[in-house]
Amino acid sequence: MAKYVYPAIIEPNELNGYCVNFPDVQGGYTEGKDLPEVMELAQDVLCLTLYNHEIHNKEILPPTPLNMLGVPENGVATLIVCDTSYYRRYFANKLVNKTVTIPAQLNLEAERAGVNFSQVLRAGLEQVLHKKSLKEAK
Repeated sequence: MAKYVYPAIIEPNELNGYCVNFPDVQGGYTEGKDLPEVMELAQDVLCLTLYNHEIHNKEILPPTPLNMLGVPENGVATLIVCDTSYYRRYFANKLVNKTVTIPAQLNLEAERAGVNFSQVLRAGLEQVLHKKSLKEAK
């Protein structure tokens, strides 16, 4: 979870809108129909791209100072601020479906007992991962 400030280059595009490029962030590019929209989209793409870098342990380059950027004649450089903690919270609460294979007899017994498979799997994973993190801490 981190807050970031990165320079962005905003330029008019051929569609009478604007495009934004983040020179220091690979994949950091977006377009919008007007300045308010493109500024909002710029913050969103910066946040999502840096969050993706964080969770995949990709290198996050330091931001280039504004005065060191090569800005095109019809463009402008600005700073965009983002906080990746929003995406962490959003994706942490998202549920995903998993297909598991268990013996038929075990499935039958669990169904008869009214077992909630999702709760059992979640509790088991939390227990296994907690034990793993305790071992790593030693």
